[in-house]
Amino acid sequence: MHLSIRLSLSLTGAAALALASTPIQPVAAQEDGSAADLGVMEINLKDAVQFNWGFQGALQGAGTPNQAGIGAFLPIAVGENSVFFADVLLNANFSDYDGYSSIINTEVAGTTISTSTRLGYRWLNGDRSWMYGLNGGYDSRPMNTGNADSGVTLYNKESAFFQQIAAGLEAVSDTWNFNAYALIPVGDTEQRLNVRYLGGALDTYGLDVGYFITPALNASVGYYYQQGDLDDADGSGVQVELDYQIADGLTAGINVSYDEAFETRVSGNIEYRFGSNSTAAETKKKTWQKPTIQALSESVKNRNIRVHDGADPDAKCKPDMRWPNGVPISIRYPVIGHCNPGAPNATPDGWEP
Repeated sequence: MHLSIRLSLSLTGAAALALASTPIQPVAAQEDGSAADLGVMEINLKDAVQFNWGFQGALQGAGTPNQAGIGAFLPIAVGENSVFFADVLLNANFSDYDGYSSIINTEVAGTTISTSTRLGYRWLNGDRSWMYGLNGGYDSRPMNTGNADSGVTLYNKESAFFQQIAAGLEAVSDTWNFNAYALIPVGDTEQRLNVRYLGGALDTYGLDVGYFITPALNASVGYYYQQGDLDDADGSGVQVELDYQIADGLTAGINVSYDEAFETRVSGNIEYRFGSNSTAAETKKKTWQKPTIQALSESVKNRNIRVHDGADPDAKCKPDMRWPNGVPISIRYPVIGHCNPGAPNATPDGWEP
């Protein structure tokens, strides 16, 4: 655990040092002239903010699965300085890496389909130097389960279905970006996964602070607090993320997080969006690519239902119980057998000869 903490803090410190020592000036300071001189005030948002769709994928992280799917951003109403929108995702969730559970003990098995829907409102300030936004919505996540990541065979494996409501606040300039979010599970938040473990969807509250090193390269540091799964996962965490826009519509990123429940987790993500502005003149496209304008039609972040599993306190074997033939299981001497609740030939108290 100490190694994981040092790794996380080192990554955070390295990111902070890179931002502090980089010779690159803030994006806004690199440009000549005011926002009006750059043509931002002349942009018609009905031209710049249009329907876009595409694909996204991510590797498993802290309570989140390997996944890939399709998404779409739908402007419902575009005003002179604002947009009311819907943002929807449909993802296929795949199995965890063999022997490495994304939810701690039980490996997630594939394949299930998760959904995420957001309604939101975004607007620009008077000189269009900042974009502000708020959003809310609903997410769902069915989950199949496999063996324990220790290789122990688990019996009575069950599927689960988790839901959450979510809310977010955004602020983006040409230099800085802020994203506050709340993920709140609803419905049956604690569910049995097998005879040994219970899975719980986590309440997560976080704030990410990002810095545009260049218009295409964004580094962010975040703090989050999580709670749930019979209080087994309660605590704070930190994460560092680096996102790079490889080409128009194509973005890739890497995320490193640390908290006491999941320890250090590293995940990658990629997204490609087909837009309706491919035929626009290059001068217009260059202006539209400013972070404040691009942010008006970007997909909302932080939408996964995060799950953690812990041992069922009622599934533990007790050494003072008896075998079916009445012979006591000794507390003092080694037991001939092992604790394996749910095994076909296990005792009612979970001991398997």
